[in-house]
Amino acid sequence: MLFVEATNSNRKGLEAMTTKTYEGDKIDVTFDGKKCIHSRACVLNLPQVFRANTRGGWIHPNAAEAEDIAAVARICPSGAITYKRKDGKPDEAPPEVNTIHVREDGPYAVHADIRIRGEGAGARATLCRCGESQNKPYCDGAHVKTAFVATGEPATKSSEPLAQRGGALDVTPMKDGPLKIAGNLEICCGSGRTVTCTKQTFLCRCGHSQNKPFCDGSHQAAGFRASD
Repeated sequence: MLFVEATNSNRKGLEAMTTKTYEGDKIDVTFDGKKCIHSRACVLNLPQVFRANTRGGWIHPNAAEAEDIAAVARICPSGAITYKRKDGKPDEAPPEVNTIHVREDGPYAVHADIRIRGEGAGARATLCRCGESQNKPYCDGAHVKTAFVATGEPATKSSEPLAQRGGALDVTPMKDGPLKIAGNLEICCGSGRTVTCTKQTFLCRCGHSQNKPFCDGSHQAAGFRASD
């Protein structure tokens, strides 16, 4: 089993982050450390493959069926774990319905054909909404350290169902401001209820909006800074 490693250390104040691809006979698994939020879905569901707190390579693609590994990768909320099939089966496809789930006291969990600043960013990502991440626009767990408090059950807003529910979802982090989201989107609460359907919205990422998850301009008074 081989792995290819590349190190990204261009962010001051952070330890070097790595992207590693672990090659198996039927499936290759890639781990992107800069996206990981330690949800532990991988190590709890397939501990024989994802061996946490071990020396050397911690992902072992030959230790389980390729389909089982692919299924676990697809429930990684941050998109830190992705895969490429080598057995003729299809790789992960974008969902038919684009969603952003608002996590209680936590980040935005995005499931879509994600484009960040016009660049493809996979099908899954967790984006900071507390304003404190050192890896913006991605979540780095800072909401836990800062005891960020924000409901995961915002009130339902009146909206019409979308004729098209999938397709590319463009995420643009505005300088010192919110996340501009453009594309077919259902914003959902943590439990799955639809909050609103929209084709364009601005989501708070400074942590100060009084209308979370939506931006209300509070980033200006709060002096929020995020050039990304």
